[in-house]
Amino acid sequence: MRILHLDGSGLTLNEATAILRGQVGRLDVPAAARQRIQRARRCLEQILASDRTVYGVNTGFGKLSNQRIAPDELLELQQNLIRSHAVGVGQALPIPVARLAVALRIQALSQGFSGVSWELVQFLLQMFNRGVVPMIPEQGSVGASGDLAPLAHLALVVMGEGSAWLVPPGTNPPAALKPMPGKLVLKKAGLAPYRLQPKEGLSLINGTQISCALLADAAVRATNLATIADLAAAMTLEATKSSLRPFDPRLHQVRPHPGQSASAANVRHLMEGSEILPSHANCSKVQDAYSIRCSPQVHGTFRDALSYVREVVEREMNSATDNPLVFVDTGEVLSGGNFHGQPLALAADLLAAAATNLAGISERRVENLVNPDLSGLPGFLTPKPGLNSGMMLVQVLAAALTSENKVLSHPAGVDSIPTSGNREDHVSMSTHAARKVRQVIQNTTRVLACELLCAAQGLEFLKPLRPGRGIEAAYRHIRRYVAPLDHDRTLHPDLTAVEQMMEDGSLLEAVHAVCPQLC
Repeated sequence: MRILHLDGSGLTLNEATAILRGQVGRLDVPAAARQRIQRARRCLEQILASDRTVYGVNTGFGKLSNQRIAPDELLELQQNLIRSHAVGVGQALPIPVARLAVALRIQALSQGFSGVSWELVQFLLQMFNRGVVPMIPEQGSVGASGDLAPLAHLALVVMGEGSAWLVPPGTNPPAALKPMPGKLVLKKAGLAPYRLQPKEGLSLINGTQISCALLADAAVRATNLATIADLAAAMTLEATKSSLRPFDPRLHQVRPHPGQSASAANVRHLMEGSEILPSHANCSKVQDAYSIRCSPQVHGTFRDALSYVREVVEREMNSATDNPLVFVDTGEVLSGGNFHGQPLALAADLLAAAATNLAGISERRVENLVNPDLSGLPGFLTPKPGLNSGMMLVQVLAAALTSENKVLSHPAGVDSIPTSGNREDHVSMSTHAARKVRQVIQNTTRVLACELLCAAQGLEFLKPLRPGRGIEAAYRHIRRYVAPLDHDRTLHPDLTAVEQMMEDGSLLEAVHAVCPQLC
């Protein structure tokens, strides 16, 4: 278990991955960040002592910002803010995502622009380190003014209200683990509820950390999909006796998108040593279907989109996103719009569209495998078609998931609806976008599992010819858990096994052992 230092900058997606996977046992904020936090707090307190008006500190919120709040009501203002804004509904965010959201909130506060006290940051650290995970409903945010409703549920637990789990970092909680009252969880963790000071409630909820945590999780889940898609395409290419010519490096040098070139190179590496490829060198087929021939162009676009998404996520993880922000050098408190989630919404929508295309081209390759008119293989990849249906419904499953992705890929970030008495008249829907891209990534993973299962079965009919070394390594790894399909059986366990080996990394690990050039 590692210790992760959060100082407001330099947090990477790899470190967020470690948090999501429960590999971070403790968070810490270095002394320099602590000093920044304390300086900003002193600056804010001096401004309040001068009786200046500061939004959300001694005023109401949103359309009520013109309402001045009496000094003896400032603490009640922050409590009321959290209670009134905790209107989230729906399923709870997964525990790893909620845990990451807490870490990202600490990271944002550690920049020293929020004006919160060190005691609040210290309390959040103790929550994380002692395994207190807020129960955060996934619905209720429009992705501007921050993820107000979901973050309010996080803040409720700080106050000893709401609901939470007690899950020490590094442990795998049962899927059916039920949350408990926040006050009870704090007590079990040895913590007393924290009393929010002026501005602290606003600073806890005025940020993009829910959208960012959800998108980070999607990006992490998507990270290996491009390489797995290349593997699936190469296996299908072998099984259908298709051509390697469209992967010639000269073609990709004259259209130098980096992802496209990487994808084509992967297929070439995977097919090194193939005995199947030379067996049909002089066949009459002139060109293959687009789903095989154009796989570098589509897979590469996914790679390039994911690179952009990772950049956006990492910038956002290292940003100050609440409002207003305290600038110690000039003694000013500036109201702005860093809470607006548009960068995250656009990135999530882009990733959803790219992943949907990755699933779409994979589903078409599944059709090329199971359709005897296209593949030259037995119908639906069964030795006795007719008596057996073979992989017929695997293609139907891939089609169903791909079509579901198309619905989910309608861009959320082009939508907006006015809120808060029309004061907040343009919102990003970043939380919607980030929530649904996670489902798109899951569906795409399962479509690729369909292709890998079918392609491995297709190779059975080409024996004793052996595929390329990388493809053979993947085939052998699949066969450790999934037997060839000699006659009809329930395929759900087979699909689950392939999906699991994709997600736990063991499939790519087996391939990298013989094909280390893969990227």
